[in-house]
Amino acid sequence: MIDKERIKFLTKEFLLAIGEDPEREGLIDTPRRVADMCEELLNPERANMKYTVFDSGNFGGIVLVRDIDFTSVCEHHLMPFIGKAHIAYIPGKEVIGISKMARIVDKHAKCLQLQERLAKEILEDMQKALNPKGVAVYLEAKHLCMNIRGVTRRNASTITTVFSGEFEDLKMQELFMNLIK
Repeated sequence: MIDKERIKFLTKEFLLAIGEDPEREGLIDTPRRVADMCEELLNPERANMKYTVFDSGNFGGIVLVRDIDFTSVCEHHLMPFIGKAHIAYIPGKEVIGISKMARIVDKHAKCLQLQERLAKEILEDMQKALNPKGVAVYLEAKHLCMNIRGVTRRNASTITTVFSGEFEDLKMQELFMNLIK
């Protein structure tokens, strides 16, 4: 649960600590804006998310949703990382409503996170929701903690992949990678 009043108080304290006047015109509403931002970026809808599933009708192929935009916050520096997720699965008896795949990404991205853990949590949620024959997750993101501070490599991005079931086979991984390109 996000404590917006405490965030507003601490944001005023932060502004004072960096030598700013929280009462000056441009900063008066900043504590409220920061609290609103925290609620938006760090408030996952984790409780009892329902997944709409349907009979697969013995579908024998791959279901892939590409280019799912996401934003998360690095737990090491409290800075955003922004990227795209590509998720594929091979259905067992059921398929999932495709919009739910984006919701699964949001569910795990809207908290302090590591990209590696995010990929694994998405895969595990897909497995739990569907019991598919295999799941593949590919995340590519730019981490502002690396792009605008520290080593400041503006164009650097990070790729993480996780595979389960039939996607653990290298030929299936190659097929997945070709499909997302």
